Amino acid sequence: MDQIIALTSDPAAWAALATLVVMEVVLGIDNLIFISILTNKLPAHQQARARRIGIGLALILRLGLLGTIAIIVRLTDPLFTAFGHGFSWRDLILIAGGLFLVWKATKEIHHNVDPDPGPDMFDGRQAGMSFASAITQILILDLVFSIDSIITAVGMTEHVPIMVVAVVAAVTVMLVAADPLSRFIQANPTVVMLALGFLLMIGMTLIAEGFGVHVPKGYIYAAMAFSALVEGLNMLSRRSKRTRQG
Repeated sequence: MDQIIALTSDPAAWAALATLVVMEVVLGIDNLIFISILTNKLPAHQQARARRIGIGLALILRLGLLGTIAIIVRLTDPLFTAFGHGFSWRDLILIAGGLFLVWKATKEIHHNVDPDPGPDMFDGRQAGMSFASAITQILILDLVFSIDSIITAVGMTEHVPIMVVAVVAAVTVMLVAADPLSRFIQANPTVVMLALGFLLMIGMTLIAEGFGVHVPKGYIYAAMAFSALVEGLNMLSRRSKRTRQG
């Protein structure tokens, strides 16, 4: 309690909290895009519940990982060396998560562009199986993004209460934004392909990070923001054309 009181009167702690909240929200965008695309494949009456469960799992995982910071920090210790790079548990988790994300994004892109896609084990028409599969996939990506997020947070501050507040604030923003983002993606088919492209890029970035190639996050999110801006201009152009034709 004394530590918390001391932190509330420390300007550096408030600055660290603000920085960490922004970072957690930005990192949460990747997770939220994946959750939105995945849950939109479910029947309408299951979508909101799946999003809430997925985001709730993200919060539980991150708070649980904060309780094991000593173990999380050791995940960066090298286990073995290959190709001149020392691989840690964090690297292996990032590579596995990146491969999963690349596979899933590629599969969804194929499903969208193929005029006659074959049966899919994650097909939304199989309501029970699809819901369980969606939650399983969300849990996998929640784990990957949560570990990466917590390790990044540990590098920014040593105070666990600041990390807890930042995580809760970021997940709250995700929870508020989840339904509007999902509706927006569902109402604009071209945005789905753009979001899948984002997931593909994020997956490749996770793999690169796992192999020790640092990719500045600023470049990634700047590219995503520019692509989103171009798509927004395309949407305005299409809307203007429809208005003139009407």
